[in-house]
Amino acid sequence: MQNPNESAPESGTTFLEFRRKIQAAEVLCASLERLMGTLHFSGRVTVVIQNGRVLKSGYEEGYFTRRKDVRML
Repeated sequence: MQNPNESAPESGTTFLEFRRKIQAAEVLCASLERLMGTLHFSGRVTVVIQNGRVLKSGYEEGYFTRRKDVRML
């Protein structure tokens, strides 16, 4: 059986890798999807693309709902 204290550093490392991928605009890869599953991420990942290049990327954690926001599709 795994000690609960052992999973905390691993979870922190996973979250740091998640943030690094977002900041590096590596948001359209399968490894990010696996990281989000591991972290049970339920927020919003935003990607702005122009002329085939990622201009900006970011994330917003899912603590608050933004139901009144108009989504651009």
